[in-house]
Amino acid sequence: MAGMSDDFRAHVESGLTTLCRCWEIRRKDGVSYGFTDHDRALGFDGIEFKADTGLSAKALQQSTGLSVDNSEALGALSDVAVQDADIEAGRFDGAEVRAWMVNWADVNVRWLQFRGSIGELRRGGGAFHAELRGLTEALNRPLGRVFQKPCTAVLGDKGCKFDLTTPGYVAEIIVTQVERAQRFEWQALSGFEPGWFGKGRLEVLDGEAKGLWSMVKQDRVNGPNRIVELWEPIRAKVVAGDTVRLIAGCDKRMQTCRLKFNNLVNFQGFPDIPGEDWMMAVPKQSGTNTGGSRR
Repeated sequence: MAGMSDDFRAHVESGLTTLCRCWEIRRKDGVSYGFTDHDRALGFDGIEFKADTGLSAKALQQSTGLSVDNSEALGALSDVAVQDADIEAGRFDGAEVRAWMVNWADVNVRWLQFRGSIGELRRGGGAFHAELRGLTEALNRPLGRVFQKPCTAVLGDKGCKFDLTTPGYVAEIIVTQVERAQRFEWQALSGFEPGWFGKGRLEVLDGEAKGLWSMVKQDRVNGPNRIVELWEPIRAKVVAGDTVRLIAGCDKRMQTCRLKFNNLVNFQGFPDIPGEDWMMAVPKQSGTNTGGSRR
C-alpha cells in the first residue's frame, strides 16, 4: 500500500470506512471520462466521476517486481459515457487510466491505487470489457537500435527530427470526393509530384472523424484528378467538406532521406550492411574478385 497518505491510512485503520472506487479514462485526444462505483457522483482534481455509468472493476493484481500489474474494467455502452462508435474508431486505444480508493465522505482523503493504460478492449451485448495494464507494461516492448538497411525512425519523430511543418511537405485540403473513408479524389493538387504522399499519412482535422489518421497506400494522378488511397479506411465517417492533412511519405531509403528530405544527417539505417550475396561470395575464375570494396 505504498504512497498512502497518513489521513487515508488512519481512515482504513479506524475500522469504520466509507470507501469507494473512482476511475479516470483519458484518451490521447484529451477527452476525459470519470466513473465511480459509489451511489452518487463525486468530484476532485477537476474531474467529475459519474455514478450512473455502470462501470466496475475486478480485483487489481499488483506486485513489487517488474511483472505487469493488471485488472479489467467492465462498463455499459451509452450515449453519455463510452460509445461503441468511439471504440470502433480506436479512440480508446492506449488511453491512460487512473484508479483511486476514495473516502466518499471526504474526497480529499484518497489513495491513487493504479495508473496505467487500456490494453485489449472488447465490446458486445451493450457492454465493454477493458483490460487495464500497469506502467510496467512498457518494459515488455523491445528497445534499442535495429541494425538494418532501411531507416528505423518514423518521419518527424525524435530520431528523424524532420520538421513536418516545412512548406512543401504538408497539404491541408477540403475533401471533395471520398469512398468508404479510404479513397479520396481531388480535381487539382498542384505543387506536389505524383506519389509524393505515398507511404505518408492522411489525418482528419475536423468532422466526425477528427483526430483519426491512416497510412497512404497510393498517391497517383489520373488525368486532371489526384487520387489518394489508404491502406485501411478511417474508422469513422468522412464526408465532403471535412478538412484533412496530407503528409509526405518516406520509404525509409537513404536516397530518399538525402534527396527528398535533405535529412541524411539523421538517417537511422545502416545502408552499408553487406547483403546475403556478399556473405555467400566464393572464389571464381573470371571477373574481379580481389576482396576490395563492392560499392
